[in-house]
Amino acid sequence: MVIRAIAVVGTGLIGTSIALAASRRGVTVFLSDRDSVAARTAAALGAGRAEAPAGPVDLAVLAVPPSQVGPVLAELQGRRFAHSYTDVASVKSGPELAALRHAPDPSRYVGGHPMAGREFRGPLAARADLFRGRPWALTPSHLTSDTALGRARELVAVCGAVPVVTQSQVHDDAVALTSHVPHLVASLMAARLREGPDGVSRFAGQGLRDVTRVARGESALWGDILQANAASVVGVVRDLHTDLTRLVSALDVLALSQTQTQTQTQTQTRDAGERARAMGTLVDLLDRGIAGLSRIPAAPSGAPDDAHRLRVACDDAPGELSRLLDAVSGFGVAADDMSVESAHGALGGGLDVRFGADPALADRLVAELVAGGWDAGRENGPGHGRREEGRVVPVVRT
Repeated sequence: MVIRAIAVVGTGLIGTSIALAASRRGVTVFLSDRDSVAARTAAALGAGRAEAPAGPVDLAVLAVPPSQVGPVLAELQGRRFAHSYTDVASVKSGPELAALRHAPDPSRYVGGHPMAGREFRGPLAARADLFRGRPWALTPSHLTSDTALGRARELVAVCGAVPVVTQSQVHDDAVALTSHVPHLVASLMAARLREGPDGVSRFAGQGLRDVTRVARGESALWGDILQANAASVVGVVRDLHTDLTRLVSALDVLALSQTQTQTQTQTQTRDAGERARAMGTLVDLLDRGIAGLSRIPAAPSGAPDDAHRLRVACDDAPGELSRLLDAVSGFGVAADDMSVESAHGALGGGLDVRFGADPALADRLVAELVAGGWDAGRENGPGHGRREEGRVVPVVRT
């Protein structure tokens, strides 16, 4: 079995990364998105064609939120859009149930979830190697055909990932602990920063960045994910609440001991015992954390913000945006530093690409781009006043 053509429905981070990986392996990829600029941006990156296929493709990849998998699957199957279907939602039980209840032919569908991602969104954050060596859950239902599962396995292989076939509920219980609750904890910690004293950012170190990194995720999408997996998430949160309650009690004892004076000798013996038990609780929690840490991989990186904003007019033909990226990469500019919008607010009008550049290099970068045939300049420079029409793909940064 060989997949020759796929359609990716939803050209965000995951959908575009799949499309890039497949395109580079010679698979014909068709792209669609409710935001036409996002699909055109993905196409300009070389991820495929921002158009509908003329006939059924081998596999349709639904890169949409969990709550949308069922409706989109039913609609596409009703149009005989593809021979087989999979999705990439991070919750599997709900989409599987929706497929079994509402899809015209649930045997053609297999749930999927690539266990990789970034805290940024949109096609510009995509990476062709995002899934390399990463697990990719496949959750066939009791009706899933061998053909559908085989095509999904082939997609996983094309993306360089490792297939893990499991049941949907087993998957959901696992990701509640490994992904969904960690995102909640990161958001809770990041929210605390709003209540911190003025100037607290001066004391922000790598530890804080590590703990809060994933809190950047799109709130609407994460709300959809968490409600879809609430039954599994709440169990982990309850266990976490139990540990936090023990921790609060221990810290209360230790905090109280700091306020006692040396004249309170009558209670010193009793307080020493309470402090020892509180320290035991505290150290036990820390030790459990160290032990748990050995079971997970570690990761990733960041790059500094840029200063001077530049604008380049770019054709939205396949590969043009990649050619621009090659032209600016030597100046420290990456896709994550860019924003893209429609040049004229309409299909076929080209793309306006904006990004930051090192102030010391900005003029030389513009000169080299112009010499290379690009329409480039400062964002608000002569002839390059900011256009307000068109839909903007949000800036993403590492």
